[in-house]
Amino acid sequence: MNRSPTLPCLELHINEYIARITFNNPTAHNAMTWPMYEELKAICEDLAKNSDIRVAIFRGAGDKAFVSGSDIQQFVDLKENEPYELAVDGIFTTMQQLPMPSIAVIEGLAVGSGLLMATACDFRISTPEARFGIPVAKTLGNCLSPSNLAWISAHLGIPTIKKMLLTAELIKAPQLLESGFLYQLADAANITATGDSLAEKLAALAPITQKASKIALARLLQSNLPDCTDLMRETYNSKDFREGVNAFLEGRTPKWIGY
Repeated sequence: MNRSPTLPCLELHINEYIARITFNNPTAHNAMTWPMYEELKAICEDLAKNSDIRVAIFRGAGDKAFVSGSDIQQFVDLKENEPYELAVDGIFTTMQQLPMPSIAVIEGLAVGSGLLMATACDFRISTPEARFGIPVAKTLGNCLSPSNLAWISAHLGIPTIKKMLLTAELIKAPQLLESGFLYQLADAANITATGDSLAEKLAALAPITQKASKIALARLLQSNLPDCTDLMRETYNSKDFREGVNAFLEGRTPKWIGY
């Protein structure tokens, strides 16, 4: 497909048995638009059917961000009682349940949905300067779905998730390397080669064993999730959420009122 070079999109390149997916919206730090989310789902569904693909590598265009979250403009028209988090749960699930191992190569920011997508990958390699978090208590005043909370808590631990969500702090890569969340650190000059080296290692192993192991773990994390619809509706229908969206788009600090 021919596209305008300025149009936010995902780019897919397949080289023999490695699929490379690039989040291409660098002027907005690779923020995800709805069409980009839809592309992500379609790409993952197609890759899942392609038995020739042994590894998928996800990366953001440029060196400022893997993904910096969602394009905030799309929250302006969000319908009442139709939480954004539930709308994209299915998209993240297709990424989590890819049958082949996946790698996130991260430079700069991996925040909001960027952190969720990095966590949906099986392995994460980042530069030492990369930062991770979900600062919605400082920005939009929205919340995560129970599915996403369960997933990232399993990977990062509840104390780290509380720090990210309740204090809106961003955590630097070296700390997440120590916790095991990151597979490896590499400087910007070597991060592509580092990701490729891991991809070659993974591609040499038994693909059915890899698939069975990662899909079984995904099913364990997604089983018996609680119904948190009341909490999500309260959050997304609140005046605070609308204030967060408007303040972000107007470039000012939100004034939280608690309802």
